[in-house]
Amino acid sequence: MRIDLHCHSTASDGTDTPAELVRNAGAAGLDVVALTDHDTTRGYAEAVAALPRGLTLVTGAELSCRVDGISMHMLAYLFDPEEPALLAERGLVRDDRVPRARAMVARLNELGVPVTWEQVARIAGEGSVGRPHVATALVELGVVPTVNDAFTEDWLSDGGRAHVEKHETDPFEAIRLVKGAGGVTVFAHPGASKRGRTVPESVVAELAAAGLDGVEVDHMDHDADTRARLRGLAADLGLLVTGSSDYHGSRKTCVLGEYTTDPEVYGEITRRATGAFPVPGTGGA
Repeated sequence: MRIDLHCHSTASDGTDTPAELVRNAGAAGLDVVALTDHDTTRGYAEAVAALPRGLTLVTGAELSCRVDGISMHMLAYLFDPEEPALLAERGLVRDDRVPRARAMVARLNELGVPVTWEQVARIAGEGSVGRPHVATALVELGVVPTVNDAFTEDWLSDGGRAHVEKHETDPFEAIRLVKGAGGVTVFAHPGASKRGRTVPESVVAELAAAGLDGVEVDHMDHDADTRARLRGLAADLGLLVTGSSDYHGSRKTCVLGEYTTDPEVYGEITRRATGAFPVPGTGGA
């Protein structure tokens, strides 16, 4: 089985619609794909309706968190999307995205970059606006060659010249909320140091004690040494190890199935989840 547990659609900052995402996942030879848009479940219905035969969909989200001043992302799988407490917290995060993006545009203007809110809004479309949309605007203007090059101290990385903080959930609270909604939690790309400061291993241990289920180890932003270190940490803490592409369509260079999750780990995730169940494809629209 080929299992990719971290993918984005136009419901947040990917370039494939949810329907295109699942069709492309099927064409790429995946058996299981997770839809994990940022702080939203808006793409679920479209993805399910288009799900091709032979492909199973795992519903999820990537939650924006912050601990000790460090931004981090928490992948949440198979939770009840209508559970009130988690639904309300996701709403708080999403509601802060537009003013934050507008503030980043203003900071870029102060730095002499002629980006406009209208340009960023056009790029975001119906998705939850975020830094990748602002980064795409910088690419369009020729300020940086790629989206990844916008995530530096010069521009949009944490602490960068144009960075603006947003409402982010305490990860311990995120674990509690996701568990309360019957879901499973995995710390996304914990060693992605190029994105900014990373969470210390001591905090990962505290998160594990609080109920964190796993860590995403095999990821494009982790080199071989980082993957080895995280695999050892996961073993020490009794955490599941996942791998995934973090696919964003044409917005990033990663491809579907570039990294995958072991079937036994996937099986354990589905066993632990009680809020929702994987959806098998029956042919789709």
